[in-house]
Amino acid sequence: MMESRKLALLCRTLADDKKAENLVVLDVRKISTVTDYFVIATGTSEPHLRAIVNEITEEVHKEAGLRPHAVDGSLQTAWLVLDYFDVIVHIMRPEVRERYDLEGLWNDASAIKPKKAALKRPARAKLHAA
Repeated sequence: MMESRKLALLCRTLADDKKAENLVVLDVRKISTVTDYFVIATGTSEPHLRAIVNEITEEVHKEAGLRPHAVDGSLQTAWLVLDYFDVIVHIMRPEVRERYDLEGLWNDASAIKPKKAALKRPARAKLHAA
């Protein structure tokens, strides 16, 4: 099983792969009994939200063998939540993120700054037409 910090950073990297904006990983272990980390990302449109969610769910399953225990929200509400128990991923449109201000609500949590190398993943093999 993947350690929760590694899972949170993987989710952040996967969201970044799909050009999510304002990516934040919050360590809430000292202030929450519900989860260890929040990953918060902004998507600019319904297709963008969908692409971020699909990237995270598919690649986490491939790389860690995990599926979210619950998925809440919808593209129409512009806020989707992927619950991996120890890591909860919030993907929101900018106006929803501003309205609910999770970073402000959880301002006692420390933000995890990924190392530059952690953001870079090996390039995926591309098929070239002969």
